[in-house]
Amino acid sequence: MRSGLASLKAALALWPRRRWLAALAAATATYVVVAVPTDLIDTPFFGREVAPTWWSFPVLAITAALAGLVAATYVARLPQASPERGQRFGVAGAIVSFFAVGCPVCNKIVLLALGTSGAMQYFEPVQPLLAAASIGLLGGAFYRRATSEDRCAVPQKTTTAALTGR
Repeated sequence: MRSGLASLKAALALWPRRRWLAALAAATATYVVVAVPTDLIDTPFFGREVAPTWWSFPVLAITAALAGLVAATYVARLPQASPERGQRFGVAGAIVSFFAVGCPVCNKIVLLALGTSGAMQYFEPVQPLLAAASIGLLGGAFYRRATSEDRCAVPQKTTTAALTGR
């Protein structure tokens, strides 16, 4: 049995070029989709009341890279379809990262729940934990999907006829 890192390296070595291109495209899309509304990329459409933290850009870069890698696992390595394991963790990680790097007083959900002072007092200190959770969820989803791709699916129901060969 290989260690986790060796298993992951072996799985990535089998990736075709189209998977790496899909990872790059998905990572770029994730970066833009999160950075524009959180105003980490300055646009005339969105603004921030509170300046971004020093860790917002590295967290967004790591999140985008992991989201790209998770998305690439859905690109079939072989002509048959890719397995569907780990999808919920990847989606949850991407959503949590949006709250982690966003402006605490610009988020309407947080403002409705806590108010302006509550957002600064209670939500802003939690954002680094959300960032860690986002990276953890995406990293876990990527590891599970990348290392379990070569495993055979186990039938959900076995009948007596299948066991006896009749």
